[in-house]
Amino acid sequence: MAIESIAKTIGTGSGIDTTALVQSLVDAQFELKNAALTKREETLTAQITAAATHKSNITGFATALANLTRGGTLATQPTTSHSSILGVTRLSGANLATLNAKVEVRQLAAPQSAASAALTDRTAAIGQGTLTLTFGTATVVEGAMTGFTPGSAAPVAITIGPDNSSLDGIATAINAAKAGITASVVTDSGGARLVVKGASGEARAFTLTATETPDHSGLAALNVGIGATGTTIGSAAADAIVAVDGIALRRDGNSISDLVPGVRLDLSSAQPGTIVTIGKTTPTSALLQAAQDFVATYNEVFSALNKDLDPLDGALRGDAAAKAVKRQLQQITVAQVATGAAGEPTTLAQIGIRTERDGTLSVDTAALSRALVDYPQAVERLFAEPVGTNATGNGVAGALNAIAATASSTTRGLGASEASYTRAKADLDEDKADVLAKVEDTRTRMTRQFASMDAKVAVYKSTMSFLESQVEAWNKQN
Repeated sequence: MAIESIAKTIGTGSGIDTTALVQSLVDAQFELKNAALTKREETLTAQITAAATHKSNITGFATALANLTRGGTLATQPTTSHSSILGVTRLSGANLATLNAKVEVRQLAAPQSAASAALTDRTAAIGQGTLTLTFGTATVVEGAMTGFTPGSAAPVAITIGPDNSSLDGIATAINAAKAGITASVVTDSGGARLVVKGASGEARAFTLTATETPDHSGLAALNVGIGATGTTIGSAAADAIVAVDGIALRRDGNSISDLVPGVRLDLSSAQPGTIVTIGKTTPTSALLQAAQDFVATYNEVFSALNKDLDPLDGALRGDAAAKAVKRQLQQITVAQVATGAAGEPTTLAQIGIRTERDGTLSVDTAALSRALVDYPQAVERLFAEPVGTNATGNGVAGALNAIAATASSTTRGLGASEASYTRAKADLDEDKADVLAKVEDTRTRMTRQFASMDAKVAVYKSTMSFLESQVEAWNKQN
């Protein structure tokens, strides 16, 4: 229930509800301004949301496509005729168009490992001094080192003191040195043993030679090398021996990336005399699906952007950055996004991805299938993993990355538009605060004016009542 003025309630003054009158007058005076501010706020909110949404859409599209190309499923993959002997993996960015090799795994690479004799207590002190680690090449016969040639690397001294003279302490000291070998303590029913292991490769054999501290002997029981009796060599350091197309080559590991171009070989088993054929398979189905998925996602992103660019009611209809992004998207089918020999397709349009009248894309499946048969490597290059930031000749993923970078730009892209609209909305908040202050000032001024008027009317009414009483009295006298 509205509360009227006291003057009106008791019947004094003008009898007008000045509070309601002032409110009506103030509302009328600022109605258009407030409506304009509200409309502007709604517009800016819609613009901020639209700019952020389309920036995110395009960036997400580019990231998803780049991840797909990086995953390798859209590239020619190497194959092996004997996966139990060796596995094959395509190296990033490799061109396997001419891949064809014969591989024979004659020997696996192996690390040297040595174990001490069993001790009953792994925490009991053994001895103190220095263990000197030396790398080189070794000859091992039935668990004993019979020959050793030191390499060029400087020996490494590992100090064993009273705080680390047990098997556990010695293992910790060796590992802390990070010198190229690792140590652990293993136990069984016979007791605890120190096991020391190096890296694979013939030149990574090692010796451990103890220099004992007087009155704290015993460390020499862990010697590894010629004449050592306290340790046994479980495996000798060896290189992998692999024959590629009949040429025998050595490597110090079982994962080899420099023998067959573009392919990493992972050796699993030595099978002298067994020839493993390395071939390739083209990802025809994956490329066909990728093209269809690309078109479907593009259409979602483009249609949403196009809606907000509607010249009548689009949130971004006047946004230059949004229009620029749209133009870039519309050029993606005709832009040269890959390199190729004369006659090979280098654009999406040339493999059957075309633009319709409404700006969306469609896939001519028959044309794409023919391109995959006639130019499989060219189609693969169109969907290859981008290298660097070039917008042309870097695959469709590279072109889309460039569009996403433009969209995200905070100087002239949608990122800049979003920031501009956000600043404008902040300024609008200040304008709203200014209007609110003016409303209150106007309300106060009008309230005072009408209060003054009511006071004068009350005086006039009082005078009038007095005069009426006097006239009435005079009339009675007559």
